[in-house]
Amino acid sequence: MSTWRIARLIAAKDLRIELRSRVVTNQVLPFAALVMVMFAFALDNDNVLTRVAPGLVWLATMFSMLVLVQRSFAVESADGALDALQVAGVRPGGIFLGKSMALAAQLAVLEVVLLLAAIVLYQAEVAWSGAVLLVTTFLAATTGLAFVGTLYGGLAAGAKGRETLLPLLMLPVVAPVLIGATRATEAAFGTNGASSSEGWPWIGLLVLFAALFGTGGTLAFGSLIDE
Repeated sequence: MSTWRIARLIAAKDLRIELRSRVVTNQVLPFAALVMVMFAFALDNDNVLTRVAPGLVWLATMFSMLVLVQRSFAVESADGALDALQVAGVRPGGIFLGKSMALAAQLAVLEVVLLLAAIVLYQAEVAWSGAVLLVTTFLAATTGLAFVGTLYGGLAAGAKGRETLLPLLMLPVVAPVLIGATRATEAAFGTNGASSSEGWPWIGLLVLFAALFGTGGTLAFGSLIDE
């Protein structure tokens, strides 16, 4: 069986689990919305909220992603499903790509909700000229976050205290995504007079980040979960 076929099957399995459990809709989305509301209360200034809206969207995404990653690997670890896949000879690269695809799909739904929340709560405005940049930013950043989340989720899955270990490992690594996605989103929104052309160099950073972690994760995932 090819790696991509394995990836599709793993992704479909993960998404079916989440659809049946409704953890995303019942827990993660309310948590993300609550984070956005708390940001609004903490800053309590319309002008400030409008300026920092892009950064708050990505901060809320990363905080919520921790819940998604922990949930994904907790399901695998609880009944030894990940070990069973290894014993069955399933390619680790396919497992990594499949779980990354499932995580990316969940993050995409989450980001759409957070973007709508930013428009409603923070009065953020998306210029039509920045629509292509915004979509490209979300695709590149989501891909990079999914690869990192899956890689470090697998690394922390078998460790003691993984609930606290995962944020310590992952958050410093995703700092380039936070910076690049925030700057590109600011350009798409036209925040502080930024133009759309200023956001495209940051897309290059996001694509490079996703490519590095996608390649590295595919090659190293088997060794990480073995340990």
